[in-house]
Amino acid sequence: MKRLLILAYDFPPYVSVGGLRPYAWYRYLKEFDVEPVVVTRQWGNKYGNELDYIAPGESNETIVEATEYGTIIRTPYKPNLANRIMLKYGRTKFSLIRKLVTAWYEFMQFLFFVGPKSGLYRGAKEYLKHNKVDAIIATGEPFVLFKYASTLSKKFGIPWVADYRDPWSQSVKRSSNFFSRKLNAYYEQRTTSTALCLTTVSDFFKRKIQISAAPNSRVEIITNGYNPDSINASKSTKQKSDKLRFAYVGTIYRWHPIQGLLDGFKKFVLSNPDSNFELNFYGINNSAGLIETIKEKYIELEPFINITPMMPNNELIVNLRQCNAMLLFNYYSSIGTKIYDYLAIQRLVLLCFTEDEASYQMKEKMTSHHDVVGMSNHVQEDLLKETNAGISVKDPEHLKSVIEGLYGDFKKNGYIECNSHGYEQYSRSYQTGKLAKIIFGSNEEKR
Repeated sequence: MKRLLILAYDFPPYVSVGGLRPYAWYRYLKEFDVEPVVVTRQWGNKYGNELDYIAPGESNETIVEATEYGTIIRTPYKPNLANRIMLKYGRTKFSLIRKLVTAWYEFMQFLFFVGPKSGLYRGAKEYLKHNKVDAIIATGEPFVLFKYASTLSKKFGIPWVADYRDPWSQSVKRSSNFFSRKLNAYYEQRTTSTALCLTTVSDFFKRKIQISAAPNSRVEIITNGYNPDSINASKSTKQKSDKLRFAYVGTIYRWHPIQGLLDGFKKFVLSNPDSNFELNFYGINNSAGLIETIKEKYIELEPFINITPMMPNNELIVNLRQCNAMLLFNYYSSIGTKIYDYLAIQRLVLLCFTEDEASYQMKEKMTSHHDVVGMSNHVQEDLLKETNAGISVKDPEHLKSVIEGLYGDFKKNGYIECNSHGYEQYSRSYQTGKLAKIIFGSNEEKR
């Protein structure tokens, strides 16, 4: 059995979409004759919000867990000065000091092993002094993990793989200064040049990475996906029939057409004042901001909206299965992650929006993920058509009519029908088999 060392900053029990990818490798690699050893940091869920990302670990000593799936090495974590200030005084105070300290660490961590993330390097180095591994993979961001993997590869003579969950220098905000953008591009090219190969989640990101870092490097696609354990464990959970339930999961970015979504529901409520439905938001990033927007502009929707904090994936899947339809914002050339869970639970997906010029212009203005010539800029829509899993909603007015149609179906049947198919290849266990084959070559995909 081969042994793979995995450097993963986000990892359970921290509730993060980014942590699901390395967790799947840890969970399923043994099925493909690979023993995983995960090096991460100590996490707790004391706050239940973004403060958990900077909260201190539970111990000053490294904690090692050996399980039936592999080994997890949880290294100590101490917040830096910026994080300690935020934990004590909140987000609004001393913001300039916090930004300066954070910028210093962002720069210095690539020159020296400093900063709150460096514990992963020291934990991995200590493990490799006494144990043999056949390969190393680092998943980013944070992309400083690539530097750690490259250094360990050189020191111990072990090949390493760089896994991009997102592009690196291609994602640096256009508002950042010229020096910052150039520095990230330099670090990216220098670091990844030593990797055995690069992996990422989609063709779109592959093209971005090849442009910015590795025009001649081998870049393989390991898509994100759904957790088959969570899906199988929740199979008996049915749609609720007392009211029509819609669900949205995860981060709401500044460029997402959240007001267009709310406009569509507001139009529906004004035309159907006696309607009985719920609009559920799970694990969103700025619940206070959404609540304020609703009170200011969409007070008619307030009785229908529920906001639920982040929760582990297995609990989330149960909640989603009880809903009748899923809401998804258009990522255009990118695929996102939540779509795979939506497919696996076989609930109808409403993609918002596909022909709304205002939404598209907002995306172009506020993100660095611009369309690439020769590549589809409607990959979610393509996937929904391929799997027969949803409806492409053109704009807020179309959303209103779609909701009306679904509401009529729901009143008649007590559920919303979804006859999706062909999504099994997006199981994270299947994708883990692909990863094992890419790195070690001889492993057969068993699922």
